[in-house]
Amino acid sequence: MATNPQNRVAIVTGSGRGIGKAIALRLARDGYDVCVNDILANKSQVEKVTSLIKSMGRNSFPFLADVSNPEEVESMVEASVSELGPLNTMVANAGIAQVKALLDLTEQDLKRMFEVNVYGIFNCYSSAAKQIIKQGTGGKLLGAASIVAFKPFPLLSHYSASKWAVRGMTQAFAMEMAPHKITVNAYAPGIVGTAMWDLIDEELGKLKGAKKGETIKKYTTDLIALGRTSVPEDVAKTVSFLCSPDSDYVTGQTIVVDGGIIFT
Repeated sequence: MATNPQNRVAIVTGSGRGIGKAIALRLARDGYDVCVNDILANKSQVEKVTSLIKSMGRNSFPFLADVSNPEEVESMVEASVSELGPLNTMVANAGIAQVKALLDLTEQDLKRMFEVNVYGIFNCYSSAAKQIIKQGTGGKLLGAASIVAFKPFPLLSHYSASKWAVRGMTQAFAMEMAPHKITVNAYAPGIVGTAMWDLIDEELGKLKGAKKGETIKKYTTDLIALGRTSVPEDVAKTVSFLCSPDSDYVTGQTIVVDGGIIFT
C-alpha cells in the first residue's frame, strides 16, 4: 500500500464494532491516526477500539456522537483536528437497519432510518469537506452504502431506499468536491457476519418461520457466488484502497464488496 510520509488522520463513524471497527483497525495498520466514533450506548466498545489502535503505535481517541445531529458531527470534526491534527479522511460508516413490511412502516420508522443513514452521511461529508477545504490539503470522503443500493431486499425497503440516497449523495458530492482535490466514494457490503446482519437474520426468520441463522445461511448459499458470508475485514480491505493514494483517480463510485451477489 502506498503510504504518505505526512501525518494521516481519519474519522471512522460507527466504529465501536462490526465493519466500522474493522475499518478503524485497518486504517491504523495503514498508518492513520484514528478518531473512533460511536453512540453513547457503545461507549465501552469505542474505548476498546481506541486502546487497540494505541497498542498498534498509532494515536487514537474516542468521540461519542450521533451522526444524525449536525452539531455533534461538527464538534467531532473540531475535536479530531485538535487531538490528531489536520483531517485527511472521513469514513461515514454509521448506519442502522430495520426489518419491516412496507405497509407496516410508520412515519417514525422512515424518519429515523433517513436521519441516521442519509442525514448522517450528509452531516459527515459536509463537516469533513468544510474542514479539508479550509486546510487546502485535499482528502477523501467515504460513505457506507450496501448491495441494496442497487437492488432492494424485501422487508428492508426503507433501509434500501436510504442506501440508494447514499449513492446519489456520494455522486453529487464527488462532482462538487473535485475542484478541492477531495474524492468521494462509497462502499457497498453484502451479507456480512455482524450484529446488524444477526438482527436482519433473526427478524426475517421470525416473519418466514426460519430458525436463527437459517436465513443468512440460505442467502449465502443461494446468492453469493464465492459461497461464504463476508467478514468485516473483507470490506475494510476495499475501504483501505479507497482511502489510499492508490485510489486518487477514483471518485463518485460505489464499490460493491459482496462476494458476487450484485454485478455492476
